[in-house]
Amino acid sequence: MSPLRRAFLLAALAAPAAGACAPADEAIRRGQVLRFPRDHGAHLQARIEWWYATGWLGTEAAPTVGFQLTFFRSRTGLAQDNRSRFAARHLLFAHAALTRLGPNAVHLHDQRIARWSGDATAALGHASVDGGAVQLGPWSLRDEGPAWRARVPARGFALDLTLTRTQPLLLQGDAGFSRKGPEEAQASHYVSEVQLLASAADGARGRAWLDHEWSDLVLHTDAVGWDWIGMNLFDGSALTAFVLRRRDASVLWAGGSVRAGGPSNAGAQAFQPDQVRFTAGRRWQSPGSAASYPVEWQVDTPAGRFSVRALLDAQELDSRSSTGTIYWEGLSELLDARGQRVGLGYLEMTGYAAPLRLN
Repeated sequence: MSPLRRAFLLAALAAPAAGACAPADEAIRRGQVLRFPRDHGAHLQARIEWWYATGWLGTEAAPTVGFQLTFFRSRTGLAQDNRSRFAARHLLFAHAALTRLGPNAVHLHDQRIARWSGDATAALGHASVDGGAVQLGPWSLRDEGPAWRARVPARGFALDLTLTRTQPLLLQGDAGFSRKGPEEAQASHYVSEVQLLASAADGARGRAWLDHEWSDLVLHTDAVGWDWIGMNLFDGSALTAFVLRRRDASVLWAGGSVRAGGPSNAGAQAFQPDQVRFTAGRRWQSPGSAASYPVEWQVDTPAGRFSVRALLDAQELDSRSSTGTIYWEGLSELLDARGQRVGLGYLEMTGYAAPLRLN
């Protein structure tokens, strides 16, 4: 979650079946060759999986709206020889949020949950194994070739977005194998689609970011949460960075990548754990959860030193009725060393309301 965080949020909900293992073509391993468009689809042998889209509408100087949509799938471990179409082999979740900026700024969010047998035609929710298509009730995210299409009639707001590709896929980590902890097994297959052209049904335009990740990992026992950014820079480049925190706020693991814009943007520079540092600045305390979140950060990476600043402090999501946690995720700006805005994207912070307990 998102990079690493989505896997951690869902891993606690279900244990894999005894003796279960992924077939060779779906194993989470270094060197696995990812193939598209098939790998935009679901990997049902993987324990956890998510499709995650964030972005903004408006102008670079004055964004008016931020949006976030995430679909999760968690394998329950129910015996695969149970052929009932009602067998809950998977749980499906979805989160959506809308941030309106300006004088009457507000942050709205909604969530859904359903059991899924794995039947690709199930009415309550399903995901395709052949390509990028996931649906939960009337909420949907679908790969339509040149673009992703998102339709979310949520409570209090709606998302109707087309996210058009402008750059090649970004394979995070080592050709899509992304470490999320000090052990090799703590990893995922992680693909990002950056610098997507976001178009809303009302004609508003902006930029978006989409992550697809699948994994068998669980949260390291020493970790209580993480901080993560995914930023589209105005020069066409893209910056990912994250740290995984221990209880004493020390860093257990870190990573990320940068990819330049322009004609040579097919490859990315992956960051090593000792190359990424997050330094907390100003904090905001949630009146709902009482959690104190750093809403301003200094982020140091091989790509340079940046400041990250939330465009609205109150972007906390209470997802206890679905994935069971409270976290902060919101539209933020990226500033260079001179204090100039050079990009926009999303910041996510977990483990501040309470340590994540996933084992």
